[in-house]
Amino acid sequence: MQFSKKPILFLLLLVPFFSFSQIKDTDSQFYKVQGRIEKTTNNAIVLIGSASSVTFHFSGKSCTISLQSKNEYGHHAYVSIELDGKYKGRIRVEKEMKDFQVKATSGKKHTLKIFKATEASTGGVLFNGTTAKLLPTSVKEKKKIEFIGNSITCGMGADVIEIPCGQGEWFDQHNAYIAYGPVLSRNLDVDFQLSSVSGMGMYRNWNDETEPVMPNVYENLYLNNDASKPYNFDFKPDIISIALGTNDFSEGDGTKERQPFNADKFVSSYVSFLKMLYKHHPDVQIVVVNSPMVNGERDKIFTDCLEKIKDSFKNKKYKPIQIFKFTAVTPHGCTSHPDAEDHKIMASQYEPFLKELLK
Repeated sequence: MQFSKKPILFLLLLVPFFSFSQIKDTDSQFYKVQGRIEKTTNNAIVLIGSASSVTFHFSGKSCTISLQSKNEYGHHAYVSIELDGKYKGRIRVEKEMKDFQVKATSGKKHTLKIFKATEASTGGVLFNGTTAKLLPTSVKEKKKIEFIGNSITCGMGADVIEIPCGQGEWFDQHNAYIAYGPVLSRNLDVDFQLSSVSGMGMYRNWNDETEPVMPNVYENLYLNNDASKPYNFDFKPDIISIALGTNDFSEGDGTKERQPFNADKFVSSYVSFLKMLYKHHPDVQIVVVNSPMVNGERDKIFTDCLEKIKDSFKNKKYKPIQIFKFTAVTPHGCTSHPDAEDHKIMASQYEPFLKELLK
């Protein structure tokens, strides 16, 4: 898929103004949601995880969608828009509820998909309805893949078209829609979910040794320490792809004390995490993945760890764990992260492997 180099042309069709729309109970049958989401008491939809989405069909030449950033500090967020299968760019979502007009080229039936471009740690995005004339649709049953990971899986630093690296907020270049997981999921025509948090690792994070890691937060809906809102595991993946370890191997920013990488801790934490996943999805196919950003001797250690993790589940009742290895990718995005083209390269490497597993 080629991504537009002229997002401003589309943004001119998105006219923000204060919102008066609200989801009605009778509307919910027309919305398909995907990813980590929460429904409010008035039936509005909060997009939580990276690339979580709401999809609906409508007729007419335009519609408005009502969006609000729910960041606790009042920061903005972003969503990515796909209209009739074509990527149309990102919308900046503010702390005030606003409507955005989306224009189509005809009055025929259209499909609008709204994806959260930013990640769970930046706060939710509230979808509060549309003025569109909604149309019912049948839901096609598809294979499902869940991608568990860190900032790479989130699409951090990937969208450098509108805001150059080093400018704006740290999440201003986020775009989960163009990350490798969503890209190859569209290519494979599967449903997907991202459970990813920037900076997180399996036993330690990018720049600390004590903060919560993915095994600590995964079972919580918002991928944080708030256990009062548990994840309900209603997404039943055929495959779970786990790409964690980049941050465990990281040396951090060089200012905090950082212990050498501990392979035993990494393997032990990974094995415990997989046992938890099997508890919820005993029939799932798990794929453990290396990192295109970990190279040289560290990659050899990484591969050895993955082999030990795989061997820990030999002769068990589960499907044999598979290992996939990315070849090294030179990142062109912000803060040494992949950009859109790099993610397409990663997707092209991984796609044949997953396609074979899906058979």
